[in-house]
Amino acid sequence: MFTNECLGELKYEATTTAIVVAGAFLTFLLQYTSFRVYEARSRTVASKSGGDRTESTNGDTSDRSSQTHVQVKEHMPRLDDPLSVLILEMGIIFHSAIIGVTLVVAGDSFYKILLVVIIFHQMFEGLALGVRISKLSTVRLRNKLLMASAFALITPLGMAIGLGVLDSFNGNDKATIIAIGTLDAFSAGILVWTGFIQMWSNDWMYGDLKDAGVVQTCLGMFALVSGLVAMSVLGKWA
Repeated sequence: MFTNECLGELKYEATTTAIVVAGAFLTFLLQYTSFRVYEARSRTVASKSGGDRTESTNGDTSDRSSQTHVQVKEHMPRLDDPLSVLILEMGIIFHSAIIGVTLVVAGDSFYKILLVVIIFHQMFEGLALGVRISKLSTVRLRNKLLMASAFALITPLGMAIGLGVLDSFNGNDKATIIAIGTLDAFSAGILVWTGFIQMWSNDWMYGDLKDAGVVQTCLGMFALVSGLVAMSVLGKWA
């Protein structure tokens, strides 16, 4: 977007990269702050309930080791953290809304290619988000359905917005280019953070693949590389 000729030459060449980094940093800041608040509340609850615990006369050593094990597990990244999934969905929703608008306002010569690319693009994003939503053990089914529905409806909603502004939409307007480019880059920063930290790192370093066998690990690596290649190829036309 920021390389559009109608926008002119930018004084800062790395504008897109800066916005992407800002999106990733703000996502990190939100998760870190939430984690600190959660830890503080957990310590408060633990200190209040500590007086009600009964100590065993001959099991002090085993109790200490089990408590240490529990504390280590609590500080490990969680795959079923609702906040992480909400942040992931927020980034996808921003991106999907822009995709919906783009699909409508795109010229006829790009429509067919863009439609096929977006179908596969949304399918891959839907699979990733659906897996994360399904792992939310602390979230009710109703809320899971609401989260899934938000993803399913946001692209058609973006298309409806595109239809509403089709007559007045000017893709070469400087303000329009800056607005769409900023939202796109910011949502990319959110997806970069959640993709690398919340999904990639958690699956392989802390999730099921941490102690997986050779066959499962190879299949997982093949699927990961295939996804990277497929999304890179789709990005050429998207």
